[in-house]
Amino acid sequence: MDTKFDDLSAVFLNTSLSADASSSHTMRLMRRAAGIMRDQAVSVDLIHMRDHFIGVGVVEDAGEQYGQRDEWPGIQERIFAADIFVLGTPIWLGVKSSVATLAIERMYAHSGEFNDRGQWAYYGKTAGCVVTGNEDGVKACARDVLYALQHIGYTIPPQADCGWIGEAGPGASYGDVPEGGGTPAGYDNDFTMRNTTFMSWNLMHTARMLKDSGGLPAYGNVPASWQDVPNAAQQSPDPD
Repeated sequence: MDTKFDDLSAVFLNTSLSADASSSHTMRLMRRAAGIMRDQAVSVDLIHMRDHFIGVGVVEDAGEQYGQRDEWPGIQERIFAADIFVLGTPIWLGVKSSVATLAIERMYAHSGEFNDRGQWAYYGKTAGCVVTGNEDGVKACARDVLYALQHIGYTIPPQADCGWIGEAGPGASYGDVPEGGGTPAGYDNDFTMRNTTFMSWNLMHTARMLKDSGGLPAYGNVPASWQDVPNAAQQSPDPD
């Protein structure tokens, strides 16, 4: 393939509840997607949120505002610098993790900032998500995460999620080694690997198109001048 991705960068943010990244099932599947991108020379930054102390709140800096210990501002800089953002979450009680919610809340606090075109700061970037668990909930978690990310400005490509839940649960989590040895759970699962591949390539393709075009056109979506653009809100609801 002639398309080059070596000038693109990606941040994978793991919001597992596991304190140790090496024991995180979500991190194992995220590394699969990260590996696909690295094979195409994308610069990949893997962040395990539990390695950091993150202050709570929809705030830019919990240290300044609430006096909390807070390492989020450094993570936010890495997210802003990336062309591709992937959030990984486990499933707990059918929904995304509390750490995933915390990450989205902190990202949301920066959604009012602007890029160099005067658009919201996440415009011109693309995002996806990775979900793992041993019971139902992959699609519900992906829906919640991808809605939030597009709402703050990310462009979401087709098939922008992948996941593993194994057999209707509870069952083996992604990467668990069967009793007596053998292939870890999910590693040879066509459905999970197919969707992981689709997500990774669609994110790279979308990031490539956005970067080559300078992001989304600014006409009609710049907060400072939205009233200058003819739109339905300025016209009669009944043109007839």
